Amino acid sequence: MERRHSPYQLRNTQADRIGQLARKVPEITAYFWIIKLLTTAMGEATSDFFVLNYNPYLAVTIGGIALALALALQFAVKGYIAWIYWLAVSMVAVFGTMAADGLHVQLGVPYIASTAFFAIVLAIVFFAWHKTEKTLSIHSIVTPTREFFYWATVLATFALGTAAGDLTATTIGLGYFSSAILFAILICIPALAYKSHLFGEIGTFWAAYILTRPLGASIADWLSKPHSIGGKNYGDGHVAIVLALIIAGFVSYLSVSRVDVDNRT
Repeated sequence: MERRHSPYQLRNTQADRIGQLARKVPEITAYFWIIKLLTTAMGEATSDFFVLNYNPYLAVTIGGIALALALALQFAVKGYIAWIYWLAVSMVAVFGTMAADGLHVQLGVPYIASTAFFAIVLAIVFFAWHKTEKTLSIHSIVTPTREFFYWATVLATFALGTAAGDLTATTIGLGYFSSAILFAILICIPALAYKSHLFGEIGTFWAAYILTRPLGASIADWLSKPHSIGGKNYGDGHVAIVLALIIAGFVSYLSVSRVDVDNRT
């Protein structure tokens, strides 16, 4: 019987056949999900710190430039390099948060509307990706076109997750801690759906990927925001720095150990 892997422990198959050097994304291990969650939280805290303490238009502009440079570096390399890949994810986390928050804060778009908007954007990206490449598997990220669709999807998921987290915390009124609990429960559903043979690994992977964003953002807001709005009042800047240092530690370990690189032949 063919072995089935959890969406949280996907193994590379197609990329193995095409060639190890062509892979542009890491193996999906526990380290992937830990760092992904940390980057979502770090992106939330970093975005809030700069937007709330400096000129928001300047902050978004700098964030956009940093994202463009990080993605240019990621596209330029021939294979997966841990620090370059996670730098790009981190910059997506920061700018994706700025994009979602900007619609609400600067343009007055309700969170329910921005959540629906980014959900539609994500659906369009998924449709275009599948229509063009006939797959949504992250194991197939071995061409520039597929890499473009991958990062467009990642950016859309960050924006959608940010809006969804703010929707539950503020519009619905759950608060940051309760929102974190809600999304912690919801993120277990993709794994259960996969184990129950209700959905395949691609769908459950992307569902979990989307949910890490509001989970991480809710945790970051709970830690950083003032007591008056349900936070622990550690401050956006302090939370952002601590999370960035933890991410750097994990990425340094991956760079040396390469445990997130599939070494099967």
